[in-house]
Amino acid sequence: MGHRSSEDFVARLRHRAAAERKRIAFPESSDPRVLQAVEALHAEGIVSPVLIRGPGIAASRLPAGVPVIDTRDSEQTEPLVASLHDRRRGRRVSDAEAEALARDPLIFANDLVRHGEVDGCVAGCVYTTAEVMRAALWLVGPMEGVRTVSSAFYMVTPPFRGDQSEVLTFTDCAVVRYPTAEQLADIGIAAAQDRRRIVGDTPVVAFLSFSTTGSAEGESVSRVREAVALVRSRVPELAVDGELQGDAALVAAVAHRKAPASSVAGNANILVFPALDSGNISYKLVERIGRSAAIGPILQGLARPCNDLSRGASADDIINVAAVTALQAHPF
Repeated sequence: MGHRSSEDFVARLRHRAAAERKRIAFPESSDPRVLQAVEALHAEGIVSPVLIRGPGIAASRLPAGVPVIDTRDSEQTEPLVASLHDRRRGRRVSDAEAEALARDPLIFANDLVRHGEVDGCVAGCVYTTAEVMRAALWLVGPMEGVRTVSSAFYMVTPPFRGDQSEVLTFTDCAVVRYPTAEQLADIGIAAAQDRRRIVGDTPVVAFLSFSTTGSAEGESVSRVREAVALVRSRVPELAVDGELQGDAALVAAVAHRKAPASSVAGNANILVFPALDSGNISYKLVERIGRSAAIGPILQGLARPCNDLSRGASADDIINVAAVTALQAHPF
């Protein structure tokens, strides 16, 4: 493939992240992969890592020169306890539970993100996806104007419409199972905002369906059309179209026949899938059969970046997600 092309994209990611020098919190200081990644991130200057130290973690095991915050000793623990009472909407938290939560490194790290004391958080080697999502939603929450937190994969593909490899955004492939039209609109807008930061090009958004511009009808087709109308009303300057079939979204010759009036058809670099089924299946097929590299899932739509890792992540994977997190923290 494009093995070389995926390496090139990762190298650019890391280089651009290094220019930002963002502070990224790592709450899993007991995991050797995290410590290996943090040491490399610190040494190479890709981000400024901050380790959140929980109970039972010996200071001697932690990389030299990397800032460490101990949840047991920090002055921030007491205000966090009060904050946990306020933010646990719909369920009362006892004093003892709030005290315990405030000393949990993941909760503590997300509170640092919430207050802007670090620029982002990366976790998931030890914590589950549900725990990472819950902490981010509870303490950081969605960005202004967005109610839906979703995910994207950045697919580094072999050349297919020219002689260069490409990076396509596939969304949502990991979080929102059966999105409404409003949620689809949120997903498309968040993907466009993140693509500008992470890839650095102009987003061109195609909302996918089994229909292209009225060639078929159905409930999911109507939902996609409604989502496109919502995006156009909310972000009129964004290049967006739908409903489009996959080939019409990506291939100029097909687009010319199926959607000749569309400036997006044939040129899309963001593919918004109508449901998690199609998104998840597609990214795995493109990764395995299409020999593409899949970077993600990257959480999008949060007010500040907090990203999840696979529990099978390598140190290299952690470095890449940290670089993405740093770029997500860059203001427009």
